[in-house]
Amino acid sequence: MTSERNEELRRQIVRLSDVMAALRNPDGGCPWDLEQDFASIAPYTIEEAYEVADAISRGNMEELRGELGDLLLQTVYHARMAEEQGAFDLADVIGQIADKMIARHPHVFGSDSIADADAQTENWERIKARERGTAAGTLDGIALALPALMRAQKLQRRAARVGFDWPNASGARDKIFEELSELETASDEDARAEEAGDLLFSVVNYLRHLNIDAEAALRAANDKFSRRFKGVEAKADIPLEDLTLSELETLWQQAKRER
Repeated sequence: MTSERNEELRRQIVRLSDVMAALRNPDGGCPWDLEQDFASIAPYTIEEAYEVADAISRGNMEELRGELGDLLLQTVYHARMAEEQGAFDLADVIGQIADKMIARHPHVFGSDSIADADAQTENWERIKARERGTAAGTLDGIALALPALMRAQKLQRRAARVGFDWPNASGARDKIFEELSELETASDEDARAEEAGDLLFSVVNYLRHLNIDAEAALRAANDKFSRRFKGVEAKADIPLEDLTLSELETLWQQAKRER
């Protein structure tokens, strides 16, 4: 990056920080922004992260630029509220993540050597474990607020690093059928709900062994279903509820061939 772009980056970061400070200024700031706190803003932070992912999935660079800005604003927002409480400020946030990236990439900023991306992933996790400390549990630090599929993957990967894992995908696959059987024979609604969770967890585990991201796979399946169902609606010349199941299936197969 040229010195001119570096200077522009610094200027724009300061400008955005100043904008947020003005919005949160009790003397003339925005009433809505002044009412917010960490808890009320957190859902917007999560929503913006998903909108970034959506723009990426559609390959829309113009939207991605805007959504990344919206996500960046969330960081600035939280940092500003923390600064108001005397906890930390935006400079602390940026400095800490820069320090963390340097510490976690000793092959770039130090003298270590890394053979490939897989080796870097293993080294990254070793460094993270060291940062958590010896007193920390294997599963500590995995956020409860993560989407369930994503959290399941992270839990399983952490457990696998200490040897708690199937030796191959076939064991994980067999577990799916075991959990399905237990779901089918569950004695009551509570037991069925518990076994359904075990079944989903097992499916995530199997996909992990196949190097498939369960969250991304289900997101793609949701998008595909939505796209095809809209195709069914477009083809129907009467309300869908007035069609027979056989007629709906015919339209569905047509939509599948086209989309």
